[in-house]
Amino acid sequence: MGERKGVNKYYPPDFDPAKHGSLNKYRNSHPLRERARKLSQGILIIRFEMPYNIWCDGCQNHIGMGVRYNAEKKKVGNYYTTPIYRFRMKCHLCPNHIEMQTDPANCDYVIVSGARRKEERWDMEANEQIMTTAHEEKQKLETDAMYRLEHGSNDQSKLQRVLPTLQNIQEAQSAWKDDFALNSLLRRKFREEKKVLQEEEKKDLALQTKACLSIPLVRESDEDQHLAALLKYQSLGSYEDKQKQKRSEIIDRPWFSPTQAANPKANDSLKKLAFTGKSSASRSPAAMSHLGVVRRKSKDKERAPAEEESERPSPPGEADRRHQERALNGASCDSPLVTKVDSQKAEGSPPSSLAASLVADYSDSASDPEAEL
Repeated sequence: MGERKGVNKYYPPDFDPAKHGSLNKYRNSHPLRERARKLSQGILIIRFEMPYNIWCDGCQNHIGMGVRYNAEKKKVGNYYTTPIYRFRMKCHLCPNHIEMQTDPANCDYVIVSGARRKEERWDMEANEQIMTTAHEEKQKLETDAMYRLEHGSNDQSKLQRVLPTLQNIQEAQSAWKDDFALNSLLRRKFREEKKVLQEEEKKDLALQTKACLSIPLVRESDEDQHLAALLKYQSLGSYEDKQKQKRSEIIDRPWFSPTQAANPKANDSLKKLAFTGKSSASRSPAAMSHLGVVRRKSKDKERAPAEEESERPSPPGEADRRHQERALNGASCDSPLVTKVDSQKAEGSPPSSLAASLVADYSDSASDPEAEL
């Protein structure tokens, strides 16, 4: 270490190696500095590590194995020639002090005060394990022949009882004897399972992408496969097939209800009504309007109502009443139009052809010559 790090120490001018021996004696200090402050009392401060789990009596907190403390170490006795040391330390969670000492007889540590041990010790006798022979028993086996004989017979009977268990353990261990073959078998099995898992992951990912799912898929079981086999899926018909089916239903459907089909008289009356409706519709001027031909008024719009009235037979005295009404409305009774209409009514001549005519309906076009009239 000396060649790798430089240690510079100051030696004062009055330092005499023959007189002082070292710098610690020259300064009247201990090499351990503060750790040796109670050395006159036989106490040395060391770094102590907790040997097992304990419960503190002051704060009732758990202190785990391996926790380190600055402990005061002092000698309290001997076990034969082995010294017994006691350690006193302060809990890091409360002002309570814990004292422990060594136990050379059992190769363990004993709590003197301030804490209690968490019992986690392994009992070899309760677990039927091989126990070491005590010192007194060992001396008895060496000196007493009868005791040694009894001890041997007990061991033989115990061996006969546990022999099947030992054979089972040996057979189980022999199965794991060839480590290389077992390792190769496990690696081969792992590679095969890995391929199967990768294929399943690809299928699941494709299904999730197609159905736009973000939930994880569960592996299928035998029960799921059985239920899926019981289901039957049928494709829906196309639009053309549906239309054909509707047309066939309409064609096959009877025109009349079953009650009408059973009554022939009702059928005959319905047929007559249908024929009469068709004939009246063909004669009515509404059919002309349906064909795009309408009845329009002529140039002289004032003659039309008079001619329509002239078609009907007028009762006697009707002409005089109309002359009076026109006179009251401000119309002249001596106008040529009135005299002409009255003369036509008196003669009973047919209405003029200018009164009404059948013309095509071109009211939407602006260039219609009839519209200008």
